[in-house]
Amino acid sequence: MSENTENTNTPNVETAAASHPENTSGALNGNDAVNQAAEQWKDAASHNIPAIELGDVPVPADTANLRQGPSLHDGLLGLLPLVGVWQGEGQAHDTDGSEYTFGQQLVVAHDGENYLTFSSRTWKIDTEGKPQGPSTRETGFWRISAKDEIEVTYTSSTGIVEIFYGEPFNERAWQLESASTMVTETGPKNLGPGKRMYGLMPNNNLGWVDERMVDGEMRPYMSAELTRIAG
Repeated sequence: MSENTENTNTPNVETAAASHPENTSGALNGNDAVNQAAEQWKDAASHNIPAIELGDVPVPADTANLRQGPSLHDGLLGLLPLVGVWQGEGQAHDTDGSEYTFGQQLVVAHDGENYLTFSSRTWKIDTEGKPQGPSTRETGFWRISAKDEIEVTYTSSTGIVEIFYGEPFNERAWQLESASTMVTETGPKNLGPGKRMYGLMPNNNLGWVDERMVDGEMRPYMSAELTRIAG
């Protein structure tokens, strides 16, 4: 656990997102969006989530690579840049005031239907930068309406079930606010409603920030900067 409570690695997602003006043309062009993504993430273009070689099922397999598998549903173009496998490090602030560094792998995939799957695994990192075993896992779904209304549902291994609503900040950032936060009896005792923002930074990394209501005010809870490693 770090003694330094100032997080110098927290991605400034709002500043990064604001550096890219909002889309004023209305709808995104799907081909242009895919081509732009292909140019920005050349190194990850040949990689995808591994296929599970078990019994066949009569539905398309999930893909985190827009060049492989089923075509992305037209209704998801507003979330297209999120699709991929991302990995990096971040900072967490527990509700008891303690702080620690964590590693994260985030997989955002699709199967051709009108939703994205969301799967996050994290692990704690000590002050020497060494992994210290598994931490929180999240799994859920992202949806977006024709009016750019975002819905996110997820469950956490810590006993949290949450619904977020939000909207695109622009073509490279998405802001969300929790509408329902339920915690099991064994879950975190003081977890309040929160806000999240995900955004592509000028270096094309994915930054995200989660703030939570603690004692009547919003405080940093988790944040990370992730590099695309597949997709």
